[in-house]
Amino acid sequence: MSNKIIIFNPRSANSKHRIPNSILQVGASIHGKYDYVFVDGNLEEDPWQTIYDYFKTGEFKYFCSTVMPGPQLRQAIPFTKNIKEEFPDSITIWGGYFASNQYKVSIEAPYVDYIVNGPGDVTFPQLLNTLESGNLEVLPNIMNLIYQDEDGNIVRTKKEKLLDQNALPDLPYEHLNSLYNLENYLSRTFLGSKTFSYHSSLGCPFTCSFCAVVPIYDGRWKAKSAESVYKDVSYFKTNYGIDAIEFHDNNFFTSRKRVVEFSELIKDDGITWWGEGRIDTINKYSDDDLILMKEAGCKMIFLGAETGNDEILKQMNKGGTQTGQGIKDFAARLYPIGIIPEFSFVLGMPADTPEQVMEQIEWDINFIKEIKDINPDSEIIIYLYSPVATEGSELYEQIQKAGFSFPKKLDDWLDPAWENFDLRKNPLTPWLTPKMVDRIMNFETVLNGYYPTASDFRIKGFKKRILRSISQLRYKTGVYKYPYEIKALHKIWKYRQPEIEGFYSE
Repeated sequence: MSNKIIIFNPRSANSKHRIPNSILQVGASIHGKYDYVFVDGNLEEDPWQTIYDYFKTGEFKYFCSTVMPGPQLRQAIPFTKNIKEEFPDSITIWGGYFASNQYKVSIEAPYVDYIVNGPGDVTFPQLLNTLESGNLEVLPNIMNLIYQDEDGNIVRTKKEKLLDQNALPDLPYEHLNSLYNLENYLSRTFLGSKTFSYHSSLGCPFTCSFCAVVPIYDGRWKAKSAESVYKDVSYFKTNYGIDAIEFHDNNFFTSRKRVVEFSELIKDDGITWWGEGRIDTINKYSDDDLILMKEAGCKMIFLGAETGNDEILKQMNKGGTQTGQGIKDFAARLYPIGIIPEFSFVLGMPADTPEQVMEQIEWDINFIKEIKDINPDSEIIIYLYSPVATEGSELYEQIQKAGFSFPKKLDDWLDPAWENFDLRKNPLTPWLTPKMVDRIMNFETVLNGYYPTASDFRIKGFKKRILRSISQLRYKTGVYKYPYEIKALHKIWKYRQPEIEGFYSE
């Protein structure tokens, strides 16, 4: 067995295949040092056969997979298990949010050897160097690493400080292009005809109790400069003709200075873009800043509203200065400017009694309707609360007392119920009754009928008029139960919910 490396991106969706930035970052850390290939489960008809054929050559030793919760587990778990069974001398390495947040169940599986806990720019090449040299006694000195020692004890090494993102090596786009045509990742969305996916920063400076990013980055944030981001964007515009960007940063808008500088650089390029941010951060931008962003192509901003209830915001440890009134104020500010706010709400938080849980749900349903009155262009994303609470937080203690627990074995995560849980559509939480879930889901159906998402550009014209017409009475009267007529049209027209599948793309 030689020492070549497979870096695997498990399938995450049935369509809308984005450039796999996470594995590109891993590849960049070893580019020119080790021989490696990418395998993208999104573009392979039979990714297992591709992986198996690589290993059958006898040249590959390492199977490395990014693992996000949800659909990616369907390939990550069985493929890693099969590799260990078919090639017992191989070494398996996992990374990604799932591996870092569910590290105990992951590393205790007999087929996962190591976990890169957070950024792997330094950790991954150091781990490979150590394994190749056989000098395993230095493993505890490698930061951002999780593994089991000879006695079966789980070892979590120290967290590394976030690195200067401008100093990192360029992503190996051309290496990816030699395996998969990059054009296949540039799709038509409501943003543009060739939409590019990009990460310009790591982490988030806030420590919300419900967020999966918090245990990995501990409230830290590092970003590329506006000039570096624009350089990469210009490369793709020149070489691939992109006209739109999705910034998949956890918090793109953390630095107003950087956003304004980037907007100035890109404003004449005819490129539209979307990013994620916090309401209380961007609400501090001036009107001139927001107008500049609009002129520079900012079409929509994803914003974690979570709830309009200030008490629940405290329960979530949302941090910052966000309030229900602040959400309303920001929705109103963006309406005349023309940037679409895409507000996500989390319904079904735990409470002391079932009556209190239902009261909170009704509060937010009414609050969402207020937001739509203030700014009809607002997109509304609704999630059922799925615990990813930070261990040690008050919210974590609350869900433990309520009887919630994650699977104890890695294979158990393959149950379809847990996949839906990670998509935040099946809570598996003891405090949410079927009646509560139905109330939320039925309201969402009626809302998506009366206000179809702008991100699915197929739903327009007569389709939109018909949906609004049949949903109007339900929406205005609050009779959401059994909305079968709306569901039927959604099914016929293959309505796409962005919270599950992202923007519709062709």
